[in-house]
Amino acid sequence: MFIQTESTPNPATLKFLPGQTVLDTGTADFPSPETSGPSPLAARLFAVKGVSGVFLGTDFVTVTKADSVEWDHIKPAILGAIMEHFQSGAPVLMEGQQKAAHAEHDGEDSDIVNQIKELLDTRVRPAVAQDGGDITFHGFDRGIVYLHMQGACAGCPSSTLTLKMGIENLLRHYIPEVVEVRPVAA
Repeated sequence: MFIQTESTPNPATLKFLPGQTVLDTGTADFPSPETSGPSPLAARLFAVKGVSGVFLGTDFVTVTKADSVEWDHIKPAILGAIMEHFQSGAPVLMEGQQKAAHAEHDGEDSDIVNQIKELLDTRVRPAVAQDGGDITFHGFDRGIVYLHMQGACAGCPSSTLTLKMGIENLLRHYIPEVVEVRPVAA
């Protein structure tokens, strides 16, 4: 098994490509060791000293490290953990576990929210997946779109620029009711 590694715009995060399917659909975010229970792969990665976050996509694993460690010191152990996991035959995610999805939204502005979700799914999420992350809809209130950033996008130095210059401009262009985009914490 050969695992490729790609850098992301977030220097604390690397994207690992195991050359096979990680999740059939969707994404799964594990921002701390305490959240890794539903994923044997995430739990195995958190066992590597210095791993502070794990994010799973369809064909990649994004790992975030603590500031106190260097990639040169933990990257071999992360590669080993990913390889061991896939060779073990254990599931990546336990049966019936929830994957990241857009928040539900009912009400008079549901048509606007559906347009927002469609643009996120077709234009934004594929682009941020290339960088090892994901962005999901969290809410819409009085022209403000609230988005949840995950994986490499969470804590990335360029995430504010991505939100304001990229996503906000895109949504405002296609949906005049959108006036601003803001991030929300998990």
